[in-house]
Amino acid sequence: MTKILEMYKCNVCGNIVEVVIPGAGELVCCGQPMERMQEHNKSEEMIGEKHVPVTEKTDEGIKIKVGSIPHPMENEHYIMFIEVNSEDKRFVKRKYLYPHEEPVLNLKCSCDRVIARELCNIHGLWTSED
Repeated sequence: MTKILEMYKCNVCGNIVEVVIPGAGELVCCGQPMERMQEHNKSEEMIGEKHVPVTEKTDEGIKIKVGSIPHPMENEHYIMFIEVNSEDKRFVKRKYLYPHEEPVLNLKCSCDRVIARELCNIHGLWTSED
């Protein structure tokens, strides 16, 4: 059974899907079961320093940037999106990014805690909770 906000990837064509409404069926693409993407977090190696989303409170709300060390945003290696979820997973905001764009999401909200995720085109899905 899938869970809300889980992400799955097709190992044949590269399609990525996110579960909006959970169900009991198997997700299939290109005739094969899709693989659930594992979320990495800040406890994983030094590579996490440039991948783990960092949340900062601002006067306007929340600022999410990718990594305590700036992440490359080159054509070959970049952050594909930043996503922020409320703690209860009822509210979701996503910003798609392109090479050479700053990997930052500014969000006007008054949430006490959020879950931030980002997808690196090479190193996968990274998450943090603040």
